[in-house]
Amino acid sequence: MSLAFTTMLRVNLGQLRREGSVDVEAAVASDDELWKNTDLAWADDVKMRVRATYAGTGEVVARGNVEGTLVQECRRCLERVDTEFEEELTMVFVEDADEDEDGGAYALEPVGEELELSTAVREEVVLAVNPFVVCTPECRGLCPQCGQNLNEGSCQCTTDEADPRWAALRELKSE
Repeated sequence: MSLAFTTMLRVNLGQLRREGSVDVEAAVASDDELWKNTDLAWADDVKMRVRATYAGTGEVVARGNVEGTLVQECRRCLERVDTEFEEELTMVFVEDADEDEDGGAYALEPVGEELELSTAVREEVVLAVNPFVVCTPECRGLCPQCGQNLNEGSCQCTTDEADPRWAALRELKSE
């Protein structure tokens, strides 16, 4: 399945052959199709800078970085957390990705005389995002019984209910 994105992060292969390396920069909108079906929400545009270089073996190596502000939920209290995201990327594009021994290369599939980097960048970003953010290290989270945000105040729930799975250990302790 191939995805078509509105933002094109493309390298001109003719220019790459002539010059040896090409720089590509883009600011991808937070609501761009590139992020569709990724569960990523961005506070503003995502800035990308990539330098593509021809390797001596016919491979194209693309190195760069991605910067933006992710809108995530604290895993303890579910409050909004704006997380600064900055990731260095290295992507290798080869003629036959099936023959790549370590499985880390992308297929070098030109679109005319251009190499589309968007799919590879999208994949690298999705894999680099930390899904387990917390608003503060001291976050107390939510009450497991009533759902009260314990950072905003305590609740009236009691924690006297003993988990029956620990009954055997409690008996040993009382002996």
